Amino acid sequence: MRQWKTVTQEKGADIVVLDMPLLDTRNRHDLLGTLISDLVLTILSYVAETERTFIRTRQAEGIDAARRRGVRFGRPKLILPENFQAEKSRYESGEITLSHAARNCGMSRTTFWEKAREQI
Repeated sequence: MRQWKTVTQEKGADIVVLDMPLLDTRNRHDLLGTLISDLVLTILSYVAETERTFIRTRQAEGIDAARRRGVRFGRPKLILPENFQAEKSRYESGEITLSHAARNCGMSRTTFWEKAREQI
């Protein structure tokens, strides 16, 4: 709404909304045309804001219901491969590089590093 008023009133520019002829400000520089455009925009803004509120409410209710059913959100917890401890020890002793240790475990370097740090 502020941007609409800034463009149309302060800057004196016209706005054309292709699929809403009522919001076309090019042909309506009189008081009635401005009033109609402002009313339509205000109503559309209200409807959009109300719908956003309803969406957030329904989403929160859905998340809450899913949690009550035991649904877990987010990525599944990574199960470390059997050779993780051995590769971590080899990496920490300097026998192999971080890249080699991660590759041997089938992990990215970042994941290997983070999991190794968690186990300190």
